[in-house]
Amino acid sequence: MPPASPSPSRLRVGIAAAGTLVCIVVILLMTLSPTPLDRGYESAIDELLAALHRHGVPTWFGYRKFEFTANVAMFLPLGFLVALALPRRAMWLTLLIVPALSGSIEWAQSALLLERTPSLFDVLANTLGGYAGALAAWLLRALVHARDERVIAAALARRGDALVTAGGDPWPAS
Repeated sequence: MPPASPSPSRLRVGIAAAGTLVCIVVILLMTLSPTPLDRGYESAIDELLAALHRHGVPTWFGYRKFEFTANVAMFLPLGFLVALALPRRAMWLTLLIVPALSGSIEWAQSALLLERTPSLFDVLANTLGGYAGALAAWLLRALVHARDERVIAAALARRGDALVTAGGDPWPAS
């Protein structure tokens, strides 16, 4: 009888859960502040975009595309950390959690914050970012799982060779 699969990494789950909470707090602070984050930084953003255009970024990449990209980037770590914190069988919940959080934020902006402008494009960008992060977590977990399978198979093969050489049973009854 082969040995049981190892239990999930409590360290991975703990770090991912703590990171998720920190990420959510940062996102809430950024998105639910009474005034838009870019207020007072318009000239700095214009200078950044001008520098990007001088260095090869197409001129069609303006403020709206910059803001969309920033929203994608803001939710990418959240999707990654949520997907790492959840058990493998429940990772699909990330597909519900990310847009639900983003939609809740946009609703709160519309209902509670007069100076904020809620947008379906923000929900789309946030969701895309969260999904990209979740995909990265899924790929990372798949790579680690494949590596673990190879390591376990090699260890069992070495163990089997050692037991066969010593005349023992590689799968002793418990």
